[in-house]
Amino acid sequence: MNYNKNSVGREIPEYLEGIGELQPFIGVGKTLVNKSKAGAKIRVGKPGDKKLVSSIKEAIEKSGLKDGMTISFHHHLRNGDYVLNMVLDVIAEMNIKDLTLAPSSLASVHDHIIPYIKSGIITGIQSSGLRGQLGEEISKGILNKPAIIRSHGGRARAIEDGELHIDVAFLAAPSCDEMGNMNGQSGKSACGSLGYAMVDAQFADCVVAITDNLVAYPNIPASINQMYVDYVVEVEEIGDPKGIVSGSIRFNDNPRDLLIAQNAVKAIKASGLYKDGFTFQTGAAGSTLAVAKLLKEDMKKDNIRASMALGGITGYMVNMLEEGLVDGLFDTQSFDLDAVRSIRENEKHFEISASEYANPNSPSPAVNNLDFVLLGALEIDTDFNVNVMTRSDGVINQAVGGHQDTAPGAKMSLILAPLVRSRNPIVLDKVTTVCTPGEAVDVICTDYGIAVNPLRADLIEKFKEAKIELLTIEELKEMAEKQTGVPDTIEFSDDIVAVLEYRDGTIIDTVKKLKN
Repeated sequence: MNYNKNSVGREIPEYLEGIGELQPFIGVGKTLVNKSKAGAKIRVGKPGDKKLVSSIKEAIEKSGLKDGMTISFHHHLRNGDYVLNMVLDVIAEMNIKDLTLAPSSLASVHDHIIPYIKSGIITGIQSSGLRGQLGEEISKGILNKPAIIRSHGGRARAIEDGELHIDVAFLAAPSCDEMGNMNGQSGKSACGSLGYAMVDAQFADCVVAITDNLVAYPNIPASINQMYVDYVVEVEEIGDPKGIVSGSIRFNDNPRDLLIAQNAVKAIKASGLYKDGFTFQTGAAGSTLAVAKLLKEDMKKDNIRASMALGGITGYMVNMLEEGLVDGLFDTQSFDLDAVRSIRENEKHFEISASEYANPNSPSPAVNNLDFVLLGALEIDTDFNVNVMTRSDGVINQAVGGHQDTAPGAKMSLILAPLVRSRNPIVLDKVTTVCTPGEAVDVICTDYGIAVNPLRADLIEKFKEAKIELLTIEELKEMAEKQTGVPDTIEFSDDIVAVLEYRDGTIIDTVKKLKN
């Protein structure tokens, strides 16, 4: 096998069986694009056509699903999702094989499908992440061909550009009418935004809506409207509400998270970007929630308003909107009940697709308008590369999500992570898997201090003017190793179990099978 070294120093094979030719990552924003958008198959509806069918089996039969096709799902129901497992159960009964499974993400609830991989019903997976036992089994090499991991923006790009063609999309619909007008704002399985499902609906050859809340026509407003939907199935339950959204996500006053957050807020306020009209994205992890809490308090005190908050939306952002501290929310994923309520009730809370959020092959994805983004990390190396997907033992256990989309888009990307986690150092010589390249990472905020990428001399100067004490990334690594020792080297075989695309479609890294 021939290899090419990419710009983050990883050896990428020229060709992989089951995937084809691979183009190595050459740097942020350097890949030339010369293509047109793809499209779905034309389906001609007739007056009086009925879309409502009696069962998932009937919908599959009518969809024309055959061996070797690609099917997709969305992950807005998160670990409460029943739909993917239900559909795969029926597909297994119908003896349809050799399918590529292409959901926006997979959770531990989907461990259920492991037997379908072993039996050859699923032979390929393309997703933003793999968790639980499913991630462990794929790391052992049970999949027929390597999995393809993409960011949220990279997935939208791949679908719209024709790299990932979906034959049938099965979309969980918390609220839906008999013509397929659907949203996630109401019903017992309400999840808020359906941002990840929108691209599937627009570009799949056939779209099946699966709902446990069939309502009178027309179901308006519709996140996905009837012109994209072929069939509608009513089932008893599409998900477990306890696993779909949290009651109310709140920071739990963890001292370590608070230290990390305080360092992040210092960096934000000293950057020169903290002023009226700034834009930002946070997440739902402990330290990023703490930043949202502290930032809200400082914005009130400093009489500063943000123009836009982006991404996965939590109750903290909703509170900021309702208190007039933020002018609008762009929501691709609603994390808690506060966000679900807000997207239903507040006209300044906007639902956007994954493509609007982060597709790099579009004129103005929302990530390009960010001043700050706050991101997590499983590992960081001395070149500022970040791993958010594989554990310290090399096993796939998380998702790339929007990490590599937002980091290059924002004027300042901040990685928030403890120096040590579960007796493992977080700062290393080399990360196990490069998910986000170091050139897109600006500031590292830990519970022991702050490091700035040397590429950002402008930020280093501003932080020094603000009397912020800075450490080098090498000093952070040494501090971590004093607590944990130098970690053992992981031994991998030559077998590749997954390839990790950068958001532009080039290959930033591969995941290899563990030796033992």
